[in-house]
Amino acid sequence: MKYRGVEVLQLIPQRNPFVMVDEFEAGEEPTTAGSLTGASCTTSLALRLDNYFMLPSGEMSESGLIEHIAQSASALAGHVAIRQGAASPPVGMIAEVKHFVCQRRPSANEQITTTITMGFSFGSMTLCHGKSCIGNDTICEVDLKIFVR
Repeated sequence: MKYRGVEVLQLIPQRNPFVMVDEFEAGEEPTTAGSLTGASCTTSLALRLDNYFMLPSGEMSESGLIEHIAQSASALAGHVAIRQGAASPPVGMIAEVKHFVCQRRPSANEQITTTITMGFSFGSMTLCHGKSCIGNDTICEVDLKIFVR
């Protein structure tokens, strides 16, 4: 299932000017009901100079990359919740950031494509891996522990 533009707002609790996902496409469904384990998706974000996380140099900050990946994970959690009958997306937060590697900061007018893979879930905590690319070049990867309620 694919969501674009304002349709993405059905999946995430964030609102402008902090929306960091333009498109969402579902991948694998969770392997266990009531869990995010095994779910995956691909998202994209077209970078504009008015993005909250843009630096004066015209590049996105590393914290903006992490926020984009976290919102991509949030969109996946929202997609799964809605498919399982929820009326609105769950609210989540980053509990831990590990193994963040940034090859380069993206610039305005570039499009980031991100793949999210959910790992083990236990209760409200889920491990996830995010990888962001521009074209075929990986620009960053990170492991997140996210709390979703």
